[in-house]
Amino acid sequence: MASLTRFLETRLRLKVNPSKSVVDRPWNCTFLGYTVTNNLKPRLKPAPKSIKRAKDRIRQITHRGRGRNIRAVIKEVNRFTRGWFGYFRLSSVKAQFDMLDQWIRRRLRKILWEQWRKPKTRCRKLIALGLEVGRARKATATGLGAWWNAGASHMHAAVNNRVLAEWGLWSLLDQHRAMQRST
Repeated sequence: MASLTRFLETRLRLKVNPSKSVVDRPWNCTFLGYTVTNNLKPRLKPAPKSIKRAKDRIRQITHRGRGRNIRAVIKEVNRFTRGWFGYFRLSSVKAQFDMLDQWIRRRLRKILWEQWRKPKTRCRKLIALGLEVGRARKATATGLGAWWNAGASHMHAAVNNRVLAEWGLWSLLDQHRAMQRST
């Protein structure tokens, strides 16, 4: 690091910021929000900090979801995810996009569960979305929280990926696949 700094500052007359500069393996470093995998053929992917910041922003958007139409929340989430994907479109690792997609869908299911509030309403809404009557009654009898129920099989069956796509949810993974096919 010392020899590189000396070369950059004396020979190229560039200023080196020691807090941002590091000499390390590429997969241990981040650059402009990206990091590199440590495979034989290295590939770009969003850095863990970038994923965390994206989740924090989506939390802010979906936190205000209570009492709002789910389609309005989806529209706002889409606005953010389109921009985020546009920046990270060079990434060739699809797992990050898939994981973030799953997490977003769970956040949206959580909003619905919280909006339905009472067990009677939850049961009625689950049945309206195509869940069997017995299963809907059993699902609403649980005393577990909204986050648990958002990840439970009854919510996945009622508010599946197809339903969320019909409501307008934009999938990062689908866009990543489309980008891979076009290149």
